[in-house]
Amino acid sequence: MKLKIIGSCLLLLIMSSCGSKKNVRNKKDRGVVITEAKPFALPSVNEVAFIKKLARKNPKLRKITLAYIQKYARIAVREMHAYKIPASITLAQGILESGSGGSELALKSNNHFGIKCHTGWTGQRVYHDDDAKGECFRKYVYTETSYRDHSLFLSQRRRYAFLFEYDTKDYKKWAYGLRKAGYATDKKYPEKLLKFIKQYELYKFDKVEEADFNKKIKKLNKKSSKKRKKRGRYYKVRKGDTLYAISKRFKVSIEVLKASNNLRDNTISIGERLFIERK
Repeated sequence: MKLKIIGSCLLLLIMSSCGSKKNVRNKKDRGVVITEAKPFALPSVNEVAFIKKLARKNPKLRKITLAYIQKYARIAVREMHAYKIPASITLAQGILESGSGGSELALKSNNHFGIKCHTGWTGQRVYHDDDAKGECFRKYVYTETSYRDHSLFLSQRRRYAFLFEYDTKDYKKWAYGLRKAGYATDKKYPEKLLKFIKQYELYKFDKVEEADFNKKIKKLNKKSSKKRKKRGRYYKVRKGDTLYAISKRFKVSIEVLKASNNLRDNTISIGERLFIERK
């Protein structure tokens, strides 16, 4: 009888020991550093004049939120043209989810959209209390990567597919559509987004024309091309080349290649010249 009791105790000790080691290992596993494309200059969307005018019209608006809009409006417009998500929606979500960039999660991880690790995420991570205690969230080097990941998160998941049938100027449909698709558990999520959009007139950024914006990007690229040549080289795409093969050849990540060459996807053409940025 004593032997059975002793054996049971030993078994319990072993099981509890294994469990505790597993929890510690998971918490210490912060993932690998995924190479992120360095942010590049984007053309103005008249955000400075816009913010000044808005602040004069309504002095009660939060300065931290005005500063956030001024800082990230260009990026939201770029994502709108690349992925067809209204800039107003992206900015409103960023403001709401990150507390205008001042939340604990945003400050320690540059994650402005509360994107959790989910299956398949191998990058760095942080643990934060949300719907449950100690949930896993993605961590980024640059906030700009958080914005791009937000675009990819919505555009690559089937449950959000119907949203892309909406016009990019129909921010109301997008706000309620996000709630319908299950983006947030908060029942008042659409109303909160719409409040920010109307109060800070974010819908005006939805009107920035793609052709004009891209034209300005090309001008900026030409101005910086001389500086970039000093730090890298160009490669002319040949028959049979893929973006994956080129990334392996030059030891540059696909995301860096896409960002450096303003590529929306992995499609490349024979004869196209790709800028290869050196580390």
